[in-house]
Amino acid sequence: MYLETNEVVKQYANHLALDKVSIRVPKGSIYGLLGPNGAGKTTLIRIITRITAPDSGEVYINGQPSKAEDVYRIGYLPEERGLYRKMKVGEQAMYLAQLRGLTKKEAHRALMIWFKRFDIMDWYERKVEELSKGMQQKVQFISTVIHDPDLLIFDEPFSGFDPVNAAIVKNEMLRLKEEGKTIILSTHDMESVEELCDNIALIHKSKVVLQGSVFDIRKEHRTHTFRFRLFGHRFDLEHPSFQVISMEPYHEFLDVRIRKVGETSNAELAKLIFDHFEVVSYEEELPTMNDVFIQTVTN
Repeated sequence: MYLETNEVVKQYANHLALDKVSIRVPKGSIYGLLGPNGAGKTTLIRIITRITAPDSGEVYINGQPSKAEDVYRIGYLPEERGLYRKMKVGEQAMYLAQLRGLTKKEAHRALMIWFKRFDIMDWYERKVEELSKGMQQKVQFISTVIHDPDLLIFDEPFSGFDPVNAAIVKNEMLRLKEEGKTIILSTHDMESVEELCDNIALIHKSKVVLQGSVFDIRKEHRTHTFRFRLFGHRFDLEHPSFQVISMEPYHEFLDVRIRKVGETSNAELAKLIFDHFEVVSYEEELPTMNDVFIQTVTN
């Protein structure tokens, strides 16, 4: 594990922000930190980044207790963005890079690489106030990764991006993961969680209520619902092993959603349908992370 928190507690006056929160983030993975507003996610991030200290509990980075120097190994993009609007883009990016420990020469070399990669070289000499929200987001993303940190923490990184630029940033996150970086993604965008995250922790009312791999969690919450695409527009089979949920025509096909009942195996159910109809395709419909989120939080 690259990052671990062990029973972290944080209290603010009469509000318990974190209640014995323990997470384990594998090295070289993307880890989703999920939860409704006010659950404690930002407080946990502030503790990991040493902006604030826990009342009790420990944080370990690469197997060692967290220490002051670790901040230089962390890149953090907070949800509350902030650039100096009157400064030039390149000047500000240079300033932020040097704050993170790079020399002027190192910072300039790295910025040239990233500005070209994001196709924003033309904006280097422009003032920040001339940039769109999405362009400012790109600059702040670059400022987060510029010092080549081992641990990257992104809080709602896709806010303000159109689909094209969101895809560019997602691809960069996947590329950073391939380079061995460890990434924590805090977001309410459950589609991005399914697309990017290997593992997640869901914090609700200051506690971790769900943790594990995205695929395993979706499997654990399955409803044994299957979708069969059949050739033709007829489905007249009744059997005690399933219930029909819906039937929808699709061109020359019929999409039938059924829920398995009792102890029937998946193979037995598939054979039953295949024996009676011409099946074009079929799959088990696992719940989305959005379904899991809502079910867990509302329960």
